[in-house]
Amino acid sequence: MTGVTYLLRALPFILLKKELKSEFWNSFLAYIPYTVLAAMTVPAIFYATEHRLSGIAAFIAAVTASLLGRGLVIVACAATAAVLFVDGIIL
Repeated sequence: MTGVTYLLRALPFILLKKELKSEFWNSFLAYIPYTVLAAMTVPAIFYATEHRLSGIAAFIAAVTASLLGRGLVIVACAATAAVLFVDGIIL
């Protein structure tokens, strides 16, 4: 298991000794951290609360706030407020 993990991490450094000049690969590699973060965060939003409806409300509030150009703290506060509001209505 350790060998496989080490090989997967070391292989790109062994194969890519020169700078990448392909615009496709540069943009592909630039978006990988955001993609991985979204893949880990978005499913957790829906299962973090007791009711799935409050998770959906938090997701909608967070996406709306982020599309309006708000900062991370405001986005987190909007999502939290949405969860508290929906949980208050459900309970």
